[in-house]
Amino acid sequence: MNDLVRQHTALGEADLDWLHLLVSEWQLLSDLSFADLVLWVPTSDGTRYVSVAQMRPNTGPTSHQDDMIGHLVPRGRRPLLDSALDGGRIVREGDPEWREEVPVRVESIPVRRAGRVLGVIARNTNLLTVRTPSRLELTYLQSASDLAQMIAAGSFPFVDQQADTDVSPRVGDGLIRLDADGLVQYASPNALSAYHRLGLAADLVGLHLGRTTAQLAPVRGPVDESLVKLASGWAPRETEIEGNECVIQLRTIPLNPKGNRIGSLVLLRDVTELRRRERELLTKDATIREIHHRVKNNLQTVAALLRLQARRIDSQRGREALEEAVRRVGSIAIVHETLSQNLDERVEFDAIADRVLAMVAEISPGRVEARRSGSFGILDAEVATPLSMVLTEVLQNALEHGFGPGEQGAVEVGAVRGASAHTTHPQHPAPHSPHPARSSHPRLIVTVQDNGKGLPEGFDLERTSSLGLQIVRTLVEGELGGLFTMAPGEERGTRVTFDIPLTSEKR
Repeated sequence: MNDLVRQHTALGEADLDWLHLLVSEWQLLSDLSFADLVLWVPTSDGTRYVSVAQMRPNTGPTSHQDDMIGHLVPRGRRPLLDSALDGGRIVREGDPEWREEVPVRVESIPVRRAGRVLGVIARNTNLLTVRTPSRLELTYLQSASDLAQMIAAGSFPFVDQQADTDVSPRVGDGLIRLDADGLVQYASPNALSAYHRLGLAADLVGLHLGRTTAQLAPVRGPVDESLVKLASGWAPRETEIEGNECVIQLRTIPLNPKGNRIGSLVLLRDVTELRRRERELLTKDATIREIHHRVKNNLQTVAALLRLQARRIDSQRGREALEEAVRRVGSIAIVHETLSQNLDERVEFDAIADRVLAMVAEISPGRVEARRSGSFGILDAEVATPLSMVLTEVLQNALEHGFGPGEQGAVEVGAVRGASAHTTHPQHPAPHSPHPARSSHPRLIVTVQDNGKGLPEGFDLERTSSLGLQIVRTLVEGELGGLFTMAPGEERGTRVTFDIPLTSEKR
């Protein structure tokens, strides 16, 4: 609609905003009218109309099988559009038009804003299935007529109370028509059923809806305005009422077609099951976060016990092995701590990587600067947990074996998302793996580059007996379905690369 209005018409941004507001609400008019709606706006030179929006009814058959948006019609071809635009009043056709053997009643409703007519709504009703109208249909049509007059007068839609059409009640969910005093003139079967679930034993017609609602669903705690006034339809509002283990969503629409309030429409929907499921999901999320929190606490307890045991062992190798285990457990605990603070099973891994860097840097025998470049982004928990262990092992290996006591140096962790296994840096070989390279997207390529001593003479990743590197290979290639390599750096040191798929391709 923005493109059509700006290309063909002289309307300003405020006028365009009004049309957007109207289109966001006009499903209500379409359903109450059992009619298609097409919004026509005059072009800049005044010689044609352009259709910028269209709506089909949920309550009846359409009269437009084809899309009308973008059609241009010369002025004079549709006299009802001309009359409504020039006269600023609703114009109805006496006899129906015949379109492909279907009789269609045509009406034109001017769209007014701040005293100016911006365009015209063509309301077209398919009369092929017309029969003697029921009380429900008569109420719908009368309400549609009132809303059409409000649009023509510029008093609908309501600027300060735009409804969320995705979640607001619709005409078919339940409708109540009130008079100016708030008394129920008509209640649809769905609306009556909703109030019966609240505990009403009688019919709604003739009752004061506000007082009846307040009795069925007493308000707990402070509210902005009384439920009696709200449910009586004095202002356009949306709210939910709860009683008798039932939750009803209400939307009130005051009717003032000629400037005087004659009553209101109340749309309502039973959302008991929806709210119950939402509460279950909230409870489930809270339970999952609590589980992650307890797992983190248990892992920290295990790490503390291992640390205590390490202090009591005389063997230097035994102490180092237990300290390595403490760091491995700690890296997993960091992930669970992060998950305990999230609403889903996804984590921002940059923060985890920075904490792993800080944790591992504490064991450096020299004065080594550990830093990160690039971003890991948001990762699923099933990727984040093994990746944190991999990062811990690789960093620990680089700091322990790459630098001697008192040596200065640097270790940099780099992360690049979105590249395939074949888009690694041109100066570095592609990761070696017994498995063929995969080209699925997206992927995460992580490099750990140090400027330490480098790999020992004759190093072979396939034959190494290092427990840490065996853990890394198992996690990267086996659990994450990625590729892993270690190679000499460009000038000195070691460059470790692992290429991980971020899709369901993982084995």
